[in-house]
Amino acid sequence: MSFDFVFVPYGKGRDKPMSIFYMAYIILTSGLLLLFSPFFCVYVAVTGRYKHNIKERLGFLPGNVIKSLSGYPRIWIHAASLGEVKVASPIIKALRNLMPECSIILSTNTAHGRNLAIETFGCEVPVVYAPVDFILTVRKALSSVSPDVMVFLETELWPGWLFEAHRMGIKTALVNGRISQRSIKRYLRLRPFFRDVLSNLDIFSMILDGDADRIKKMGAVPEKIEINGNAKYDLLTTLICPSLKEETRQALNLKESQRVIVAGSTRNGEEEIILDAYEKVLRQFSDTVLIIVPRHIERARFIGSLIGRRGLGYQCRTGIGRGKANRTENVLIVDTFGELFKIYSIATIVFCGASLVSLGGQNPLEPAAWGKVVFYGPSMDNFLDAKTLLEDAGAGVQVSGAREMAEKVIWFFSRPHEIKSYGERARESVIKNRAAAEKHATVIYRLLYRR
Repeated sequence: MSFDFVFVPYGKGRDKPMSIFYMAYIILTSGLLLLFSPFFCVYVAVTGRYKHNIKERLGFLPGNVIKSLSGYPRIWIHAASLGEVKVASPIIKALRNLMPECSIILSTNTAHGRNLAIETFGCEVPVVYAPVDFILTVRKALSSVSPDVMVFLETELWPGWLFEAHRMGIKTALVNGRISQRSIKRYLRLRPFFRDVLSNLDIFSMILDGDADRIKKMGAVPEKIEINGNAKYDLLTTLICPSLKEETRQALNLKESQRVIVAGSTRNGEEEIILDAYEKVLRQFSDTVLIIVPRHIERARFIGSLIGRRGLGYQCRTGIGRGKANRTENVLIVDTFGELFKIYSIATIVFCGASLVSLGGQNPLEPAAWGKVVFYGPSMDNFLDAKTLLEDAGAGVQVSGAREMAEKVIWFFSRPHEIKSYGERARESVIKNRAAAEKHATVIYRLLYRR
């Protein structure tokens, strides 16, 4: 294996001297790569993990992928994981409308993201693993693809990748950009470094005013910043399917009239609070079903032990369904991937996890798109735009702990008309705020064709 990349001298791209910060970054990443390479090779040999994608991560992209990129302009979109791939979908659709002859390649960091991308785009968009952010691997990959524009989604700021793309004359954009209140403090500690990183980007198409302000504080040039909303809104309403709701209800053996609380993407420390609230709800509504969908499914056994200690029965999703047992217990732990969105469809009330602990929350617009009452805790830094959207529509419900959660669940269960009213306002708020993907795509179009 050799790095026979086409070296582009500084004069052929956009002249930019290598800063002391980038030099330090190269030295650090190179040193770490050399230090850990032997251990990583042993790990791959023993476990077999990464064996099938190591070449792509080193910048050696498949020849058939490169040959398939025959259109113009050539657009490389980096979508790190599942969430970014979902954002990429409506943006790619909008780009196809603006530039029908364009070629698009998508890269991801994770296997789950890659699988979703392949499932979403099929043969329409080639999908590869992103090269590690090391000078040789990035140069190799960029030289192979030769994109006209490199698009990073949301919070993907890779110093080596951005510097090399800029040096090679490739236009660069951060699209659907967001910088959370939680992360800005970390970025500002290294502001001189990130100011240097951000200087390699040609345009910042951000979600909210707050995101724009925070990236400006990090050192982005104000004239390069635009605010265009969240492309996630565009996708959600297209995913709603009544048959999916009925299919899920049947799979989980639920009656249409049954009250269901879905706690989605829960994190450590939240399940105890949810179970405390649930036990209070059971005193008035004894047939209530609780479905817990942990963010990390390997925590299912631990959550089961929490439930068992309270004397409650439970089942795991992997043990029920077609060809297996029926759901008979009123507490269900979902220990499978990729089912949360459709499980939202059968909820009466949804709680969005990672919000009762300081982890920034989960997207409340996914259940809102189904027309559900949406609960969340005070920590929603990663989804402030969605939280604001729901609250402005009178459709979001914040809770601070078990007691308040139980009281508000009981209040809604006692008022079916309020459940319907809140749900309708939640869904309407999502529908009204579409078209962000088209705005982000237009930013990329202007970047490509501006003189």
